[in-house]
This record gives sequence, structure tokens and C-alpha cells, in this order.
Amino acid sequence: MEFESFEGYELIKADKEPQNILRKKRELLGLTQKQVADRANVKIVQYQRFEMGMRNIMSASFQIACRIIEALEMDITTFFHENNM
Repeated sequence: MEFESFEGYELIKADKEPQNILRKKRELLGLTQKQVADRANVKIVQYQRFEMGMRNIMSASFQIACRIIEALEMDITTFFHENNM
């Protein structure tokens, strides 16, 4: 398997879908989905849809995407750059 570093932890390249990155980073931080939603000032159902892949954070409004990415203590530029390669 091939691994790649992302914001201080490793991902299997095949597992580099945005929803998996959100979930893994949340778990790394020891946060619940509700805590991330509260930090990002979004409804928990809205955050869950991103994490389950029902909505793609890459096509969400920039404001919402930024709030979620920042709530997960990730760099916005790095997140969008890494996921648009």
C-alpha cells in the first residue's frame, strides 16, 4: 500500500476522498460529529452529509467549506490543493 502524509497523519492513497479525510481528521482530534458541526456553525445533519459523502465539500459554498475545514484544524489552501490534483 502507498501512504501519503496529510496534516500530520497518513492516509492510504486510495482512501483520499474528501469525506474520508474529514472523518479521519475528526477522529484524530478526538471530536464528535456534533462538536465539529458546532465549531463550524453548521447543523449536524449538514456535517454528517459531508462526512458520509452524500454532499461533496469540494462543491459546497466556499464559506461552509472553510468553516468545516478550519473546525478540523486543517489549512484551507492545503486541503483544496491536495484534493484537486
